[in-house]
Amino acid sequence: MERWLALELVSTIRHDGDGGVADDLATTHGTTRWVRAQADHLTGVAAGGITVDEDLRTEIIALRRAVRALFARAVSPAPPSPADARRLMPADQALAHLNAVAAREEVVPQLTWPGQGAPEVRLVSPEGDPGNRLMAALARAAIEFLSGPQREQLRACTAPRCVRYFVKSHGRQEWCKPSCGNRARAARHYRRRRLAGHDDLGAS
Repeated sequence: MERWLALELVSTIRHDGDGGVADDLATTHGTTRWVRAQADHLTGVAAGGITVDEDLRTEIIALRRAVRALFARAVSPAPPSPADARRLMPADQALAHLNAVAAREEVVPQLTWPGQGAPEVRLVSPEGDPGNRLMAALARAAIEFLSGPQREQLRACTAPRCVRYFVKSHGRQEWCKPSCGNRARAARHYRRRRLAGHDDLGAS
């Protein structure tokens, strides 16, 4: 399955397996680990050498909050992820924040054209602060995702306790992963049995 950096960012808020919500960015150590794990998707950023301090962690969390608010807008009128549905950043504020972060780093398109291949465009920028480069790259990834065709297939998983967003890979997909589908079907079965039990009691 294709990985999108913006989806990876919002997915740092996830179900913890025990009925609660876990945050992979809760500490500087966890945030550093997450940033380094995204190295292959952070073009032009030496993510493997970045150590996140508290200021940078706070900035990444603020960007994540903006992106999650825009994801909520993208899935509307369906409900957003329950993790932050009641405290979403206003969409206009989220847009302004995302664009401001993306503008932190000036990038220039450069064309490369190997002798036996097709031409390609890559973005280059002058050397700058690694934190700014990281933030701008994350923001650009979110802009690319939200302006692309995958936005139309974005969904918030409706399985019990799940808080993830996902991109539908086929028309009948309802949940982000098979385990969520199993949990949702089990919950439906339990509700039907309870209703049937109430009906039997009412008839007796």
